Amino acid sequence: MDEIHVMGGSSLSGEISIQGSKNAALPMMAASLMHRGTSVLRGCPGISDVFCMEEILKSLGAVTRWKGHDLYLDCTDADQTEVSALFTGRMRSSVILLAAVLGRNKVCRIGYPGGCTIGKRPIDLHLMALKELGAEIEENSSYIYACCNGFRGTEIVFGKSSVGATQQAILAAVLAEGETILKNCAGEPEVVWLCRYLRSMGAEISGEGKTEIRIRGVRELSAGDFHIPPDRIVAGTYMCAAAVTKSEIRLRRVPLEEMKAFLDVYRKMGGQYEWKSGTLSVNGKTAVHPVPFIQTGTYPGFPTDLQAPLMAVLTGVRGKSVIREKIFEDRFGSAFQMKKMGAHIEISGADAVITGGCPLRGCTVKAGDLRGGAALILAAMSAEGETCIRDARLIGRGYEHICEDLRALGCQIRQSSSKGNEHL
Repeated sequence: MDEIHVMGGSSLSGEISIQGSKNAALPMMAASLMHRGTSVLRGCPGISDVFCMEEILKSLGAVTRWKGHDLYLDCTDADQTEVSALFTGRMRSSVILLAAVLGRNKVCRIGYPGGCTIGKRPIDLHLMALKELGAEIEENSSYIYACCNGFRGTEIVFGKSSVGATQQAILAAVLAEGETILKNCAGEPEVVWLCRYLRSMGAEISGEGKTEIRIRGVRELSAGDFHIPPDRIVAGTYMCAAAVTKSEIRLRRVPLEEMKAFLDVYRKMGGQYEWKSGTLSVNGKTAVHPVPFIQTGTYPGFPTDLQAPLMAVLTGVRGKSVIREKIFEDRFGSAFQMKKMGAHIEISGADAVITGGCPLRGCTVKAGDLRGGAALILAAMSAEGETCIRDARLIGRGYEHICEDLRALGCQIRQSSSKGNEHL
């Protein structure tokens, strides 16, 4: 989808289900490469990042097939060692393949990772962890080359919390000789889910979700068969859709236990919700209060991936709100697009000051990143007239069927390709 068109002013109602988690699925796909057989990821989201990772695994020799939302990964003959920059330039999380390919094939040549433009995201902690575990690494302007005769257990202290680097070290350590102790680890749910998946394959891991993780290496992993958990960011986005349209909706498969920080802010705005019989009833009609100050942080703090969707809500709430971005230094791109629609947002360093309550007007805007693009859809839903969101393909990196979901709830939304074919 190259463009998304939204006609503002609709009220939402109805019920939808939350897709599988993007950030949980991708490292599990990489982990599946470490078993010489077939693993199954059930409830896998059909999003472009997953399809890109699937293509990478196929280029390495894996055979894949889908049965509904269940993804079968036969990695029996996945013995290739090079991941083209054509793939890695599209998706940052592809760097996680370094540990998986090295652990299996002892050599890996991989293009530098890309992804959304939301600020500097160096991979120095990834490479540090692999070197500590025994890998030799060479870098040039285009590729990373690594080799390893076998990982060896050690103690690694991360200079700062990093989800990707923690996952990278875990993947390397599960087949390492001896014990590995990881300190100052990231505690995000995606790290916990990866550990649970690996443990189901026979890995010996303890401490996930805490700052110290211990891993005793095993000689081999068995087949994986695992259900992908629901996506907490997608759930939060749809709760923001209810707030921005002052509507009531119902959501199935919501990981409430992973969303405490977001739910606290939702309540502060006046939003209401009730969990009953596996369904979350969300009332956004009462989300009318500004948020004097909120800052993003590592888990269990407020997730940076919901910063832009929250900002879209706050543009329609009377009063002054302040959001401080503490994770990425360049993640206010959607704010400048919302300003084109009439939003009163001032950016000062790491702070976005939103003076809400001014009516938004539909116009043509551009998605600069995945979550910012979703936020523009939310802003468009509250705007007067029609909004055209260009470069909407970025949104498909993390939302499986956002247009279909919102349309099912009553939003007037359609998508079109560059060839002019519209999907109603």
